Amino acid sequence: MFLIKIVPTKTNIQFIRWRKAAMSISAALVLLSAVLAFAPGLNFGIDFRGGILIEVQTKGPADQRAMRANLGGLGLGEVSLQEFGADDTVLIRIEKQSGDATAQQKAVAKVRAALGDDLDYRRTEFVGPKVSGELIEAGAIAIALSVVLMLIYIWFRFEWHFGVGAVVALIHDVALSVGMFAITQMEFNLSTIAALLTIVGYSINDTVVVYDRVRENLRKFKSMNLADVLNLSINDTLSRTAMTSVTTLLALGALFIFGGAVIQGFVFAMIWGVVVGTYSSIFIAAPLLIVLGLGERHRSGEDKDKGKDQGKAQTST
Repeated sequence: MFLIKIVPTKTNIQFIRWRKAAMSISAALVLLSAVLAFAPGLNFGIDFRGGILIEVQTKGPADQRAMRANLGGLGLGEVSLQEFGADDTVLIRIEKQSGDATAQQKAVAKVRAALGDDLDYRRTEFVGPKVSGELIEAGAIAIALSVVLMLIYIWFRFEWHFGVGAVVALIHDVALSVGMFAITQMEFNLSTIAALLTIVGYSINDTVVVYDRVRENLRKFKSMNLADVLNLSINDTLSRTAMTSVTTLLALGALFIFGGAVIQGFVFAMIWGVVVGTYSSIFIAAPLLIVLGLGERHRSGEDKDKGKDQGKAQTST
């Protein structure tokens, strides 16, 4: 059992001491992510941009230069080629053709005629601009709704300080994940939206574990300073948090390496989300309780308890 321990059972790391530096760095990264989401922007996949997607497999390593030369003279507008998982598999993206579905089918036929029948055409997809716009809207609504529902859940389970802290941490995680996709220019598609929703669930679960221990310790150590209560609570749950994160990352790492290019975007978002979610539970969600004034409420609760005790003492005398 000692060999698989990530951290010792009992630790005394002063996480709250670094809260100002951590929050400053996180605020700067969130702002940077917001800027990068617009410039250079996200590399939207066919789900969101609309157009034609064709996946082909060649008999040997694909000659993308020759393929690009064959497709460049077809008059189909913007055409991009990308290696997909292996050197013999290529994704061909073509901008939406003016006209109805028949025009898109004619474009696919032109591509097939230019590349020949020696290739294996594994899939062909088409998404119109109306559908892509609806998908972007639905994805944004899904993420926003999940965050709001998490706020309501935490508010009822704990109190408003915890709810606001958890939501700020969730927004932090989603923003940094979007920023990472903007930096790496990995394809941002529907599977990425699914990954962001999964990140929200993972992050809130980690935050609730810390918050639950904070609430328990607030009741147990009523005379203790809030910063010390938070440090104690984070250290109490650190071993569990580290073990959960590491085992999750091991599974995700195997999927990223061996799962193929189709799910790499989803897995990449999950790996980044687990790292950021673990960080935010410790350095964002917990310290925010001090910023939101939970310490004042905690002290006022102590004063009430002392007043009751003094009243009982005077009554007994």
